[in-house]
Amino acid sequence: MSDIKEISPENLAAFGIIGGLLGIYLSPLFPPYTSIFGALGAICAVIWGAEAVRRVAKYGLGTGVPSIGQIAMGMGIIAAMFGLAIMKSVTKDPRAIYAGPVLALVTASIIGFVIGWFAQNVIKMKIPVMVRCMTEIAASGALIIIGYSAAVAGNYDFMGSLILKVFDNGVILAVFWVGAMAMLHPFNACLGPDEKQKRLLYLAASTGAITMAVMGIAAIMTLGPMGVVTLVIGVILWLIFYKKFWDEVYKDAASVVGTGLIPKTEA
Repeated sequence: MSDIKEISPENLAAFGIIGGLLGIYLSPLFPPYTSIFGALGAICAVIWGAEAVRRVAKYGLGTGVPSIGQIAMGMGIIAAMFGLAIMKSVTKDPRAIYAGPVLALVTASIIGFVIGWFAQNVIKMKIPVMVRCMTEIAASGALIIIGYSAAVAGNYDFMGSLILKVFDNGVILAVFWVGAMAMLHPFNACLGPDEKQKRLLYLAASTGAITMAVMGIAAIMTLGPMGVVTLVIGVILWLIFYKKFWDEVYKDAASVVGTGLIPKTEA
């Protein structure tokens, strides 16, 4: 794992949190035209979450990488539903909905912290960054769930649009599985002795963008023509970032010295 000129975890966390929340809060601004911002915010969270997976998985988790992605989205969906739904239950003030995404983020962070603490201190996994990374992965999972859901529903009103346009029709299954893959796949695809952060971040942006395209297909059913816009922009972003990832692959591959063919017989 290269530590040369890497973006710090603090900067990536700021990028994921600010970008994710900003996209979510902009999604219902001028419905349905601003719904696309939900998906863009989710991409920011995917990039943050994928790098957090990288930091914890470098300790040799191996097949645990997919498990981390799934548990992150499990924590994220619980926190998202709680954060978005609880505000309407405790107050009649319509402005309370604005606190939902932040409350979901905080709830996910707490759940992630607790699970990370148990993994480190009870299961004894002995991974120094376990608590911090599980907190970050859970928090990014919540933003991914809300962001992509808002892109399909047009807003983040859980008791209204989200239940009708995301949960009742089963779209939440795609949000869960594809969102998890977007976050866990980059390290699985890039791991190895020459794994580098820059290459992983480009691939994370690519997987986040193709997930946005999938959400665009779902949004065609719920938001009509605006879903087509989300689909097209998702595909364009996917092509841009996948090309950047591919360029990094070629650049890194060019620096590998050839060792020749494996001999047919032992010396």
